[in-house]
Amino acid sequence: MKNLDNGRVERTALIDVNSFYVSCERAFDPKLENRPVVVLSNNDGCVVARSNEAKALGIENGDPWFKLAADAKRTGLVHRSSNYELYGDLSSRVMALISRYTHQVEVYSVDEAFGLLRGTPEELETIGREIKSAVARHVGLPVCVGIAPTKTLAKFVNRVAKQNPALGGVCSYDTLPAAHRDHIMSRVPVTGIWGIAGRLGKRLNGIGIFTIADLKAADPVAMRKRFSVLMQRTILELNEVPCIPLETEIATKQQLIFSRSFSKPVTTTARMHEVMAIYAQQAAIRLAKDSQQAKLMTCFAGTSHFNPTATSFPSATVKLSAPTADPVILTRAATGALEGRLVDGVPYARAGVMLTDLSPAGAAPQLPAFATAHEEKRIGALLGAVMDRYGTSSIGLGIAGMVEAPDWGMKRQALSPRYTTEWGELLVVKAA
Repeated sequence: MKNLDNGRVERTALIDVNSFYVSCERAFDPKLENRPVVVLSNNDGCVVARSNEAKALGIENGDPWFKLAADAKRTGLVHRSSNYELYGDLSSRVMALISRYTHQVEVYSVDEAFGLLRGTPEELETIGREIKSAVARHVGLPVCVGIAPTKTLAKFVNRVAKQNPALGGVCSYDTLPAAHRDHIMSRVPVTGIWGIAGRLGKRLNGIGIFTIADLKAADPVAMRKRFSVLMQRTILELNEVPCIPLETEIATKQQLIFSRSFSKPVTTTARMHEVMAIYAQQAAIRLAKDSQQAKLMTCFAGTSHFNPTATSFPSATVKLSAPTADPVILTRAATGALEGRLVDGVPYARAGVMLTDLSPAGAAPQLPAFATAHEEKRIGALLGAVMDRYGTSSIGLGIAGMVEAPDWGMKRQALSPRYTTEWGELLVVKAA
């Protein structure tokens, strides 16, 4: 928090898309407005996102779809499969818009970003409304904006904006009367503040801290000794002392995991080789996009934990000869890793590839005699570019280069079109 000249201040804004997955679906299908809508997890298993109308029906995140489906027609409940391509593209558009209005941006999650604003309190509230209007106009998504001296307070006033329609989706800590702030903090449970989850909330309740106001009034030094430095920072931030800076640089990943549950069990070694080939190439594409290489690969598979008659959880770690992102090398390693560890006939429900000991690409250049031709030609980046344009099943190496998607692939029976990333799925508007 900084006080600048002429009454101007520096503040942190949290911009959060309301019910992000559901809002993405509604942006291209207006018929979903004012209806209960849920978005489902991989293989259409359980609820991962809900509209306010769905919440009013008592639906919770994690509820299995098969239990909701029987009553969906009566309640008018609509379900959609997770459309990650659409959500990812709309997220990038929102973040690009936010960067036009802020001095710095930290992309906190797919639907949230912190931004640094400068101006008078009135000017900052105006900027917040401009951001909200711009995202609605250019991307078609509703957002709420919270503006405050610290990141923790920005999260808090963003919540206030969401729960008070009279604020129009924008709440500024500076322009919100102090008496109103204190009243709200005294009524919201301590678990309503950023960083305080259920178990920690119970510990705080045990020492008489039940609300955000209670936590704000606590001694930060004593609470650090009793809990952690993170607790001390939270208390200081509630008292308008910035302790959590914007993270504008993305930290280097320490590991990369590509893991999925199957829509149909894999029961043969040959099919598992196919799985591992596809997953290894997907992992190679991610490495290429992040400009990283890996030295260790761990491959694993497993049966369902709910299957009492067949249990098998094979895994193996392969040390690669040198750090690499070469999809050919990674595919060979993955398809051979579980050889002799799989049991034919056992219904495997999940598998994955994990890459560790990551390093920046080119950090340890290979001598020409040891360099691979595929890596020099950036095959991983090429695979990624083709898949981005034509879909994940459009290209692959070896047994991963199938004409049709595998039957064990992720089930998404209620998938909406990828309106913004696939030419063949563009929305068509017909004039009357």
